[in-house]
Amino acid sequence: MNKIKKFFRSFEQSFSLLFLLKWTGICLLIGAFTGSASAVFLWTLEWATNYRETNIWVITLLPIAGLVIGLSYHYYGENVVKGNNLLLDEYHSPQKIIPFKMAPMVFLGTILTHLFGGSAGREGTALQIGGAIADQFTKLFKLSDLDRKIIIIAGISAGFSSIFGTPLAGAIFALEVMVIGRIKFNAMLPSFLAAVFANYFCNLCDIAHHTHYTISTITAITPTTVLWSLLAGIIFGLVSMLFSKSTHLWGDLFKKYILYPPLRPLIGGVVLAVIVYLMGTTKYIGLGLPTIVDAFNIDLSSYDFFLKLLFTSFTLGAGFKGGEVTPLFFIGATLGNALIWFIPLPMGLLAGMGFVAVFAGATNTPIACTFMGIELFGIESGVFIALACASSYLFSGHSGIYTSQIIGSPKHLFFKNEKGSTLADVAKLRSKK
Repeated sequence: MNKIKKFFRSFEQSFSLLFLLKWTGICLLIGAFTGSASAVFLWTLEWATNYRETNIWVITLLPIAGLVIGLSYHYYGENVVKGNNLLLDEYHSPQKIIPFKMAPMVFLGTILTHLFGGSAGREGTALQIGGAIADQFTKLFKLSDLDRKIIIIAGISAGFSSIFGTPLAGAIFALEVMVIGRIKFNAMLPSFLAAVFANYFCNLCDIAHHTHYTISTITAITPTTVLWSLLAGIIFGLVSMLFSKSTHLWGDLFKKYILYPPLRPLIGGVVLAVIVYLMGTTKYIGLGLPTIVDAFNIDLSSYDFFLKLLFTSFTLGAGFKGGEVTPLFFIGATLGNALIWFIPLPMGLLAGMGFVAVFAGATNTPIACTFMGIELFGIESGVFIALACASSYLFSGHSGIYTSQIIGSPKHLFFKNEKGSTLADVAKLRSKK
């Protein structure tokens, strides 16, 4: 009997070994291609930002850039226009391989958005590049439906990890983002492998660098500071919900009143260019990295977070391309900076908590965001970041920037009837009540 048990144990481990070897090879390829693409994207994005800031007049061309983006997606990219939501849709209900053209189209669309003065991020672009690249291996290696789910997760992990330089957060984000309240453990190893390899190859290219942030002062963990952290997290969660709803609202308004899709970013570009001209500042367009860095050490205007929220939600709602995450970092960090006036925690700590907690609430990924905070700011702030991310996740409700997310575990028993629904379905159902 013992020999039989030993045989089956060895048999099981042999399958595990084959799984390891198979996914190490596949994830090495995904990591190499996605990491290299992210490096080129980061370098190009930095060039676009620097050129815009030294040639402010190019912002007048934002409507033209919007028209180009609108026309290209309307006539050539209609099957990839859903962006990150397409990745989630293909994971939940596989239909066909994600078209590779998603990668170059979102790359160029994002660069045009940033070059001419739109307010957007870069995470969405990286996820779509990673997902599109990874899914091409499905057909090449004739993968099963289950393996295809894993490879989409690996592609998302690779894109996130390489664009932010956070392999732990990237891997967990890909596992956590698919279903709210659930982790996809069967894809854990491939997700971590893809994240590590992509980050390695991005750094190996040595043509782009990740921004570094520092929390200079950490307070003691006491019942009082815990309560203050929870309060801050609640505020971060409510603001993340406001961002998600604002983005969807602008998108719905543009679709309702402008029937021809290419005209939406054209008209949106006119509005943005005029507002930037009247305000006389480029602080709220692009990524806003200098302001994010300043939020950790310098008193900023208390309305910075709200203006960035408006600029970004309007930009994306109008149909420009780019991600939401770096603007969410801006919103969270500057909001944390403003909370110093009534929450007695160090400025840098509040900025760091907001940096990841607003992101956690908007993407429903509190564990990934906690790890991201630890990777970026150090383990010393880990408890405060975890509290802020968890409470932000709870108070953001069943909302988010990815409308194709499925609710696996409702955030409260009162909403248990929404289990299994997408965020888009929930929004439609609630609007009818």
